[in-house]
Amino acid sequence: MKQTIFTLLVLISIGFMSCRKDRNDPDIKQYDESQIKNYIAANGITDMLRDTTGGDTSGIYYKIISQGRGTPMDYSDQISFVFTLRTLDGKFVSVDSLNQNHYYGYLGHVSTNLPKGLQTAIHNLIKYKGTSARVIIPSHLAYGVNGYGTGSSSNANTHIGGNQSLDYYINVVSNQELYDDAIINNYIKSKGLTGFAKSADGVYIKIATPGTGSDLIDLDSYITCTYSGKYLNDTVFDSTTNQGQTSSSLTVNQLVKGVQEGLTGQTTGAAVSMIIPSRFGYGTTGSSSIAANVVTYFDFTISAVSN
Repeated sequence: MKQTIFTLLVLISIGFMSCRKDRNDPDIKQYDESQIKNYIAANGITDMLRDTTGGDTSGIYYKIISQGRGTPMDYSDQISFVFTLRTLDGKFVSVDSLNQNHYYGYLGHVSTNLPKGLQTAIHNLIKYKGTSARVIIPSHLAYGVNGYGTGSSSNANTHIGGNQSLDYYINVVSNQELYDDAIINNYIKSKGLTGFAKSADGVYIKIATPGTGSDLIDLDSYITCTYSGKYLNDTVFDSTTNQGQTSSSLTVNQLVKGVQEGLTGQTTGAAVSMIIPSRFGYGTTGSSSIAANVVTYFDFTISAVSN
């Protein structure tokens, strides 16, 4: 009796396995492929190519917008890039390439915080520093079945849903100094700003109000002031007001180099604005709230100088 039951169970199991094998349910790669093709068609996207590196395919689609030059990047190379990102369902959109969406580090470490597919696309398809490209990463090379972020996927821009492919625009920076300068000049032009002069170091400084005091600010000066610092998307990341104060007391040599340059030689009563390239701001390390290689804008009004 037991042998008969066992035999029946084996036969039933084989039957189930056979039925499953014969089904035409798509696997995740097929699902991603369908999702991406539908997205391309629905949005009228043209000239996208499918990755065929090594004779196989990752399922990545890409379009080179501007081709860089030089030696192809390897995983051991340090790179800097900015990006924008949206999910194909449109529920997650992140376009803050002026602050948040920066990467600086080894190409082989991109997948530590960003999708593996993005690292693969940069290495195999983008290849060169200075290249701008559009890349669609299939979900199995992105955040997979679990997605990414917090909250419900119905909450805009807080959560990437499971099995969502990702649409990236990527700009791999070839020369950070030139890139920062281009970003600054674009900001000045787009905002219609006037009165900024570029220093020999590349800091853009505007003396909105000349000082009337006699003590000149140097690196060792202790100043009383009001100030604000913001990204070039005009989001303020620090200010006297944010600190809950009516004025701030600071030692100049404790400030970032670009602010030191803008304040040096000023006196009491001066109002100074500075647009600071990343190398004279928070550099390649950034800070707790500022990403690497971010251009910053500061306003200072000096009320007292002590030397």
